[in-house]
Amino acid sequence: MIKGLALLAFCFLFGMLCGDLLGLLLGIEANVGGVGFAMIYLLLLKEFFEKKGVWTEEFAFGIDFWNKLYIPIVLAMAASLNVKSAVSAGILALLSGILPVVLAFGVFFILIKTFKPQ
Repeated sequence: MIKGLALLAFCFLFGMLCGDLLGLLLGIEANVGGVGFAMIYLLLLKEFFEKKGVWTEEFAFGIDFWNKLYIPIVLAMAASLNVKSAVSAGILALLSGILPVVLAFGVFFILIKTFKPQ
């Protein structure tokens, strides 16, 4: 369990650091995508450890433990902060968030209609 928690903590801290650095590069005094970076790092490290044969149940149990408690809370908090920032930033920020979602729904609708089972 400790190994999984350590891996999760490393990914979270490194992701938050990358989000802060991206915010600085963009000229925004905020974390931009830190939780998303952390999730990507966690997925990449899991695949890396599986290929090296080091991934054990101890890793999985530690991550699964926090998955049930912590990750949904962090994602909800980050999402609410992102919405507050977008609303206060203006119409461009809102459109850059809404437009990809609408386009994704459109693509999924087309894919479902195209590959509908007979």
